[in-house]
Amino acid sequence: MDNLKVLILDDESRITEKLKYHLEKRQFNVFTANTPNEGLAVLEKERPGVLILDVMLPGMNGLDILAKVKQEYPALEIIMISGYGDMDMVIQAMRQGASDFIRKPFQIMDIQLAIERTEKFLLMQSKLEAAEDRRALVSKELEGMIEKDFVGESQQIKNVLKMALKAAEDGDVNVLVTGENGTGKEIISRIIHYGSPRKKQVFAPVNSSAIPETLLESEFFGHVKGAFTDARDEKKGYFELANKGTLFLDEIADMPYALQAKLLRAIEENRIKRVGSNKEIPVDVRIISATNKNIDELINEKQFRIDLFHRINTIEINIPPLRQRPEDVLPLLKHFVKDIAQKKGKRVPGIAPALVNKLQHYHFPGNVRELRNMVERAMILADSDTLQPEDFPLRGEDTAVKPAIANGTLNIDEHEKQLIEAALTQTEFNQTKAASLLGISRDALKRKIKKFNIEIVKGIGLED
Repeated sequence: MDNLKVLILDDESRITEKLKYHLEKRQFNVFTANTPNEGLAVLEKERPGVLILDVMLPGMNGLDILAKVKQEYPALEIIMISGYGDMDMVIQAMRQGASDFIRKPFQIMDIQLAIERTEKFLLMQSKLEAAEDRRALVSKELEGMIEKDFVGESQQIKNVLKMALKAAEDGDVNVLVTGENGTGKEIISRIIHYGSPRKKQVFAPVNSSAIPETLLESEFFGHVKGAFTDARDEKKGYFELANKGTLFLDEIADMPYALQAKLLRAIEENRIKRVGSNKEIPVDVRIISATNKNIDELINEKQFRIDLFHRINTIEINIPPLRQRPEDVLPLLKHFVKDIAQKKGKRVPGIAPALVNKLQHYHFPGNVRELRNMVERAMILADSDTLQPEDFPLRGEDTAVKPAIANGTLNIDEHEKQLIEAALTQTEFNQTKAASLLGISRDALKRKIKKFNIEIVKGIGLED
């Protein structure tokens, strides 16, 4: 089924191109125009389902265009945008058939959510679900995962998926997704949302570390007009925008300590107050959080609230790093090669067995995301019809320090003990970090420490 067509009509090309870029990333089919005549021509030719229309246009008022377009295309959903709109203008636009009115400056999420609220979008989503006609939710989500690069054959990945789909069955339970950068935490979070009773509502991703600390409270809870110097209009925060849906808090461990208490209150009471207001607003939001950090350590260091931790991790899902599941390298490699070849209009190259072996022994600090970047680079630069090991230069490949031969022998146990001691020393005896460096689980590391009778420096590493 085709993606929803969206036409953006605004005289500022900077705005139309920026919106086009971001909306195309969200799988909308986007057209742009900077004059009324251009817009009407595109409208007649492409027949989009949604029109994003600026009020102030050269030669013709946006409200006049609204009236004309609604008369000719009554089923068209129209979202008005303006930097000058007062309440009378908003009321007039709504009476003439606009489905939404958004003031400039706006966030990309504001436009995305406005589109996702339209009847045209909801109808298309409903038809898409009916057309897929899967026997069970699992099949649908597996297909969605493949499209979003969540591919694997290992038992670890199967367990992660199974837990995510079980968590999805309950539309209210809060979930904490942990794992290193590049393992696919947001993808698993989307699977939980779109597999849940909230799947027709908003999935709102928020990077907790990307928002300036001075704006955090306003971004999460909104503000009223005049709440602070630049608050010229009232604004909804993420909690209100995600009402009835899912709020995905990425990098939650980086959230300032002061904001954590307010977040905890909002989650516990299902109510928020906009900055500058005493009025409580009820919200119904499911929280999915993600982090690549050890929250237990942050709690011990008084950088993360333990009561908030217990609120957000009713279910915790850990995604193992790629180096701990080498059997997933080949299916991921095949998937990326096919996907990138299709997008770049290239022939699908072969994959040399030696390349698979090389990548299966690489430690992948950037995980699945790093592998995809490697494949894309190789397919741009490679001359052969088959991808070879030399097409994939690895980080530290030529400068890696190789262990010396212990006592002049090739005894495996001796070398293993040396590597474990080196990893423990390098991580100051933090066993979690040492295990990650060695590419094994922490339990496996503890067994090897006991096996080789390795002394743990007293007072160091005890947090493990």
